[in-house]
Amino acid sequence: MIGLISATAAGAAARDRLAAAWPDRTRVYGGPVKDAVRAAFAECEQLVCFLATGAVVRLIAPLLGDKTADPGVVCVDEGGRFAVSLVGGHGGGANELAAEVGELLGATPVVTTATDAVDLPGLDTLGLPVEGAVAAVSRALLDGAPVALDAEVSWPLPPLPAAVEGAYTIRVTDRDVAPGPREVVVRPPTLVVGVGASRGAPVEEVLELIADALRDAGLSAASVAELATVDAKSGEPGIVAAAARLGVPLVTCSAEELARVDVPNPSAAPLAAVGTPSVAEAAALLRGGELLIPKRKSAARPAMATCAVARRPARGRLAVVGLGPGARDLLTPRATAELRRASVLVGLDQYVDQIRDLLRPGTRILESGLGAEEERARTAVAEARAGHAVALIGSGDAGVYAMASPALAEASDDIDVVGVPGVTAALAAGAVLGAPLGHDHVSISLSDLHTPWEVIERRVRAAASADLVVTFYNPRSRGRDWQLPKALAILAEHREPGTPVGVVRNASRADESSRLTTLGALDPAWVDMMTVVTVGNTATREIAGRMVTPRGYRWQDTRQEETR
Repeated sequence: MIGLISATAAGAAARDRLAAAWPDRTRVYGGPVKDAVRAAFAECEQLVCFLATGAVVRLIAPLLGDKTADPGVVCVDEGGRFAVSLVGGHGGGANELAAEVGELLGATPVVTTATDAVDLPGLDTLGLPVEGAVAAVSRALLDGAPVALDAEVSWPLPPLPAAVEGAYTIRVTDRDVAPGPREVVVRPPTLVVGVGASRGAPVEEVLELIADALRDAGLSAASVAELATVDAKSGEPGIVAAAARLGVPLVTCSAEELARVDVPNPSAAPLAAVGTPSVAEAAALLRGGELLIPKRKSAARPAMATCAVARRPARGRLAVVGLGPGARDLLTPRATAELRRASVLVGLDQYVDQIRDLLRPGTRILESGLGAEEERARTAVAEARAGHAVALIGSGDAGVYAMASPALAEASDDIDVVGVPGVTAALAAGAVLGAPLGHDHVSISLSDLHTPWEVIERRVRAAASADLVVTFYNPRSRGRDWQLPKALAILAEHREPGTPVGVVRNASRADESSRLTTLGALDPAWVDMMTVVTVGNTATREIAGRMVTPRGYRWQDTRQEETR
């Protein structure tokens, strides 16, 4: 919950705008400001104070305790010009909140956290447990001192400008090691604990068994990703409570699935009880990995619980990102976030140039020229399989005539894949023209480099006979100058010469140009590979210089009848 506090009428007006926009996230605190701040500080995860920063500093100073537990505090000035992240920038989420508040109120977010200010990922913002000298290692990164990255296990981290050797170290490990005085230990969620239990097994017995097993193997409980067991035990109170206390999900699977897993210690007892010769080991190994701790029983007599621990394979992350049609303000916030999260970027060189300034320092860039689409797709998947966080970029929407299709054809289920939608060229061109896509429409690429012309022509004829608005991608190039006239001739068999046609080149970019013409008057020489051609259907009209395809609402028909 976000507590909102104000002292003046102007502050209250901005406060109320925030409360109206986030009704489920905010709570307004009234009364004396000092009492309101104290109450909100105790009850909320974050605060937005519509007060001077000096006043807020004095009010919260007696309340501050531990930066890992204190709420994040954002101040908005009386004029609503700035949203200042005051305390709890990382731990309390104040930096992100300042950006959100700024976007909503039209204020400039002010973030002074050192790593954010120089565009380095904060070690305490990786979403993973972190121990050790976080401040000292972060300072070393900021000062440009050599910081060694010791990755004992692979995990898709954002770019960290680390050296091979250095006085400071970032260690990525799931082992139970104490960080040195100049070391940060990052613990990725690599461990899967398989658990079996008799009916009524106490939660304390299950937890003690897991703790003993991890301690004896030198593994960290902070790297436990999940507890896993058989479906028949999904409601066993001791197992359910153990997962809750460890703060990890409980994953269950069928006995049939577990029975197919090859394990070193099968047993007749679980086979008779639940239908599989192994529960703990099989559940830990179900999705592959290395068995670090074979099945062991709890110390109680009789033993009512078993566990086994596996290190799951590192799953790289592939984000397929659509950059939009070219304008920076049409690049989505989600796309920007993925670009900044990636440690490896793969893309066409001219697209890389568009967003190079958004990448964090240390991002490895793998760029290539036109015609290397399949190579880029294979490279991106290979980098993800190696355990990296990868962004594969394409223009418009990456799933529309772009990189998502070849990449996903290469990818298997051994990596995580995230699709990030983008504004397509058809949509950007449509916005320039008016509303040509107001009713059913189709996009067709006229490039026959990978699709036989016979197939393309069949699709154009189908769209023509179905009276669909048609957007042509890749309409004409130096080596392909006959396909567009042929496609237009096919449409002309079904549509009048006066049918509106929109031609937009470089939609949304600085050199954008457009013209509204007709099917009979369109000159193919106006068109190149940077152009999108949209041909209306039989209902499309030019209205006030704009191309409009009516949706066909019944009230529109009634209005037309009334005006006749």
